[in-house]
Amino acid sequence: MLHLNRQSNFALPLLLCLLGAAPVPTQDPALTDTAYPSMPEEPGPVSPLKTPDVDQEGGLMEYEEFIPGTQISFTLLPIPAGTFKMGSPSSEEDRGSGESPQHAIDVAPFWMGRFEVTWTEYHTWQFKLDQARRQEADPSDAWADAVSRPTPPYVPMDFEMGIEGCPAVCMTQLAAKQYTRWLTMKTGRFYRLPTEAEWEYACRAGTESAYSFGEEIDDLEDYAWFFDNADDRYHPVGQKKPNPWGLFDMHGNVAEWVLDAYDATYYGDCDSNSATRVNWPKELYPRVVRGGSWDSDPEDLRSAARIRSKKGWKVQDPQLPKSIWYHTDASFVGFRLVRPLTPPSPDERSRYWEADTDNVRTIQNKQRQGGR
Repeated sequence: MLHLNRQSNFALPLLLCLLGAAPVPTQDPALTDTAYPSMPEEPGPVSPLKTPDVDQEGGLMEYEEFIPGTQISFTLLPIPAGTFKMGSPSSEEDRGSGESPQHAIDVAPFWMGRFEVTWTEYHTWQFKLDQARRQEADPSDAWADAVSRPTPPYVPMDFEMGIEGCPAVCMTQLAAKQYTRWLTMKTGRFYRLPTEAEWEYACRAGTESAYSFGEEIDDLEDYAWFFDNADDRYHPVGQKKPNPWGLFDMHGNVAEWVLDAYDATYYGDCDSNSATRVNWPKELYPRVVRGGSWDSDPEDLRSAARIRSKKGWKVQDPQLPKSIWYHTDASFVGFRLVRPLTPPSPDERSRYWEADTDNVRTIQNKQRQGGR
């Protein structure tokens, strides 16, 4: 259970906005222009990697991705192909109704971020820092510069919990998806959010227990930041023990967006056993976040636990209409990257990135032309 009332100490800056106070400046006004160029029709360039991402037999390898034009990098870990049981058994304590029936899922190989996406990575896109710091043209500029970016926030969205080494939070699923699109255009490698099945498979890392480390809640503090030990804040990534496949903070710290809409009956209704299946959203709410967070109780950190997004995640947003980019009341939600070994066709890729409801599309298109 997420305790939204625990964050009431963050309400004052946005309350001042609602009362007519000047918004908190968060970036250079010169960087707030929201008119965008058109993207070239041909595919963009692929940036070279400093180390191979596959071995001589075509097997996946750990690699470091540098964001072109910056010194910022992050690490992708290989997730092997396999089969696992998704959901929780009826014997698991504190399980949710949407975790049944447990069912076998086939997983193709992919890479996943060792850590959650950090503010350093996210701000480069969010505030157009890649453009502001550009000293010379990069071959990917025409493609990356055409990707939509968030409008300026009313307050710093870290809510004084920290920037350096910390996970980015408060973004909508659309914002997270647009980041993955921008990163794809920058690097030429296809990045996206994980499907819900891919996320659980990676979290479990070959285990069938409630947590990737076993069943004992007493061991949770060694692996996760959650309500009992987090001191009402997130923490820099990678400070706790990783799961068996080397992924950090899969339990706790910040919950993580996946691609799927939340449906409590989906496991029973779906006729696909592929991890690349997606319960594509048709409404703005609810969508799924996984892993639990610094503000969660232990049961929400279980490998099978599913958390649904809510309208209440935007209560403090002073804008009308509400921002398509920010969840002002979800400082417990971030995301992690996935790169499939076999990317979708060019015609299919946009579904993983773009807005999926008409009202959000309308707002996004207006912003791309420099309006609200």
